[in-house]
Amino acid sequence: MSAMANLTGIAASIGIGINTVFWASYVLIVAAIRWLLKPLPASQKPLLKAMDLTIDGWVSGNRVMFRALGIGQVELDWVGAQPSRDRWYLIVSNHQCWGDILVLQNTLRHRLPPLRFFTKAQLIYLPFLGFAMYLLGFPYVKRVSAEAIAQNPALKTADRDNTMKACERFQALPTGVLNFLEGTRFTEAKHASQEARFENLLNPKIGGLSFVLSGMPEHVHEMIDVTITYPGPAPSFWEFLCGTPARVRMRVDVVDIPGELRVPDYGPQEKARLADWIEQRWQAKDRRLRGIAPADV
Repeated sequence: MSAMANLTGIAASIGIGINTVFWASYVLIVAAIRWLLKPLPASQKPLLKAMDLTIDGWVSGNRVMFRALGIGQVELDWVGAQPSRDRWYLIVSNHQCWGDILVLQNTLRHRLPPLRFFTKAQLIYLPFLGFAMYLLGFPYVKRVSAEAIAQNPALKTADRDNTMKACERFQALPTGVLNFLEGTRFTEAKHASQEARFENLLNPKIGGLSFVLSGMPEHVHEMIDVTITYPGPAPSFWEFLCGTPARVRMRVDVVDIPGELRVPDYGPQEKARLADWIEQRWQAKDRRLRGIAPADV
């Protein structure tokens, strides 16, 4: 990697750090004001809206910096209706590297309401960023082993309870809920270990998606199905910040969520329907990934 690329990566890292500290400090101040004014219910929604500015501000700061440094330039192919920032959406995407999150946020910033995504519980300990995400209502999930659940059965419903609590807040203001259905970044080793049914994707997990659909059945009517393709192997996060690759292709399909999937109570029948629907979406996504050669991206 060239010296210029490394300088780009250093500049991007410093820029993200400064941007994060600034907006995380802002959300901590607004959250403290919200807590002090809790006895005044009329104050809560305006303050929640003020806190949501944190997400837009953080993404906008990163977006300007990335454009100036030439990082993650996106070739966008949009299929379907144009969305509105005044509505609620589910966003699903394939997941290959940490840069995916920044690509999604930077590209969808002016098209969708502020994005919140499922994140690992361990990230709450990240300085500034982790606690700010918690205050902003990002759903935190834990990877719990069967042994741990056997010792503490309450852990079995912890992710569902956290998501449903987050959905209660999401109903107050338009929100985009992002879920990487593969549950982790794609690697050949993970692909082989789970005997994936797809050539370029890991098997999708519908648990978090079913929680959101049952938590906001009257709010979420459309899904933003995103397919991200890098030319060649997916970059590491450092390579991404260094501007490698310079271009990313993103395909966005706006699809209606069937009414039978937007219900408050998810039983075995509803889960089976959702699994079948997502399986069809994943098959189409896998075909798109197979059909895009590196030379075309």
